[in-house]
This record gives sequence, structure tokens and C-alpha cells, in this order.
Amino acid sequence: MGVSVLIDKLGNENTPQEQLVCVGPPLKRQKAKDTEFVIARRPRLLRETAAGISWDTLPDELLLGIFSYLSLTELLKVSQVCQRWHRLSVDESLWQTLDLAGKILLPGVIGQLLPLGITAFRCPRSCIGNPLFKTSRPLQVQHMDLSNCTIKVADLQSILSRCQSLQNLSLEGLVLSDDIIKNIAQNSSLVRLNLSGCSGFSAETLELMLNSCPRLEELNLAWCDFTIDHVKAAVNHIPPKVIQLNLSGYRQNLLMSDVKTLVERCPRLVHLDLSDSVMLKPECFQYFHQLAYLEHLGLSRCYQIPPAALLDLGEIATLKMVQVFGIVTASSLQLLKATLPHIKINSSHFTPIARPTISCKKNQEIWGIQCRLSLKNAVGL
Repeated sequence: MGVSVLIDKLGNENTPQEQLVCVGPPLKRQKAKDTEFVIARRPRLLRETAAGISWDTLPDELLLGIFSYLSLTELLKVSQVCQRWHRLSVDESLWQTLDLAGKILLPGVIGQLLPLGITAFRCPRSCIGNPLFKTSRPLQVQHMDLSNCTIKVADLQSILSRCQSLQNLSLEGLVLSDDIIKNIAQNSSLVRLNLSGCSGFSAETLELMLNSCPRLEELNLAWCDFTIDHVKAAVNHIPPKVIQLNLSGYRQNLLMSDVKTLVERCPRLVHLDLSDSVMLKPECFQYFHQLAYLEHLGLSRCYQIPPAALLDLGEIATLKMVQVFGIVTASSLQLLKATLPHIKINSSHFTPIARPTISCKKNQEIWGIQCRLSLKNAVGL
């Protein structure tokens, strides 16, 4: 790293001079008559330091540039060198993106890191202790993934109550509360929201949140612990700007009339997943024909739709991909592919709607943003 290079050239102002002498070249022994004495060469580090070059002379901008090449572990280490380095090491320009996925975060860690100016925070599958925030000012986080974390409801609320600038948020698989949903609602700039598999909030607060986030374009509400009232609240209040929507998993709670309402409210839908809705019949296809931009359609395990009826989907000129797992046999699938060669059928098992990381490979991206700071080897912090 840049710091190690400079140490080689300049020495370290915080290292005692006795230690610097110890790292000098071997001592040269000479004899003068009967007396043996030692001539110590002046170490190169000290010569250059004495010439007026030291860490103290470097401007903050240069040190920040050097620190920007450090890993998270190295950055935490240099923060303990001296007061100046500590001040610079917590500069928000160094803490834009942070990945702590799969880690055990002790109490107080989140409360110290998030206020440093982090805008993209990736922390899925982690065990998060009490944040213990020391400040009440709003966080700058715009992109946050806490999917499938182990975290108490009160601690999650403590984090989200300080978020007002979120654009992308994923809380997949978490237990929420009405207060948390209200905290989400204060982020009027929200564009992508993934609440797949969530529970613990009422239909009324769901309605409030949807009405408070008019800029939503991608919404994943699949397999939540929803009653028929939740489904009605979602269908009747989904923002018209939504172009990608996942409402799969509602079996008998999603009705034919709900599909009609969805199409009327969101005419610009490009990706729609209504899988596992056993109340849907081929009659709902008339509504799909009204979607002028529809490219992806999910109807897996909608058992009242026979395979032969799927041929009607070929008349949707914009349609590129259809997922119909569970309602077509292997032979009928081959026939369907041959009849509709311009449509990919059952080509993907997973939905990408509003999810922060689509690829199955391990990476440190969150909605296409690469996180620079991460803990690659450590399991806890």
C-alpha cells in the first residue's frame, strides 16, 4: 500500500528514535591501536527525516489519498497511530461503501460505522448487535441490504429511524413492525424496496408506506405474512411508477379482480410475478394484453391455468420471458418452446425484482455498486 512505500522513504514520526536506529544497516567495527570501538552509520531513514521530510509535513489531502488505498482492517489500524491520523481515518470520503456480509457485529459497531458517511451498506446474513448510536442526526445511507440478518426488531428500528435518504432497501426475511414500516415511509425517494418474506406489520401501515413512496419502481412483496386485507392494501395502493412487481405466494388471497386493478394502476409494468396464486385463471390473460411494455411474466404453480392456455401469451408482442414451473410437464414444455420460440420459458428459478445482488456468485455489489471496504477474512467485528 501507499503508506508502506512512504514509510520506507520517510520513516515514521511516531516511532522512537532508538527503534529506528535498530533497523539501520549492520554496525561496522574498526580497531584503533588496542581499542575496539563502534562506528554506527547514520540510518537512511533518519538522514531523510532530518532533511525536513516527515509525515507531519504531508497535507491532509495527500494522506487521505494514501488512506483511500487501505483495506478496512488497515484503515482501523492507522486510526490508532495518532490523533491526526484518527481524525483523517474517519473522514467520510473514505467510508462511502461498506460490506460486512455474513459477519458477527458486536454491540456498538453499527452505531460507530454508519454515521461515518456511509452511503452504501451491504450486510446480509449477519448477526447485528445493538447499534448503540451516539448521535441522533440522520444517516447518509442511500443503499442498504440487511436481508436475512439476525437482529432484534428494536435494533432494526433504531437504524431505520435515522434513515431518510434511502433509495434502495432490502429487508428480505426479517420480522418488522408497524413503526419500522413508518420509518421506511419517511424515505420518499425510495426507488427499490425488497420486503420479500417479511412479517409483523399491519395492512394499514403498508398502505401508508406505499402512499408515502411515490417514486417506487421496483417492489418485492412476495411471500410476506399477508392476510387478504394486506393483499388488497398492496394492490390498491401500489405507486403507478412501479415497473417491476413481485406479488407471488398469495395462493387464495390474490384474486382475478386484483390483477385487473394492478394493470389499471401500473400500466407501465415490465416485469410481473404472480406465481403461486391458485385463484388465477386464463381469463386474466386479457389484462396482460393491456400491458404495452410487459417483458417478463411469472405464473408458476398457478394450477388453474392449463398448459394449452399459455399459447395465448404468444400474442403479447413485447413478452420475452415466462416462468410457468409446476403447471407444464416436460413434454408440454418442449411443445410450448417450439410453438413460442421468441419467448424464453422457465429459464430462471429466481426473481431479480428489487434484490440487491442478482448473481449467485459471491460478490460485494449492492444494486451494481461495488463496496470498497470489507472484511474478507475476519468473522466478527
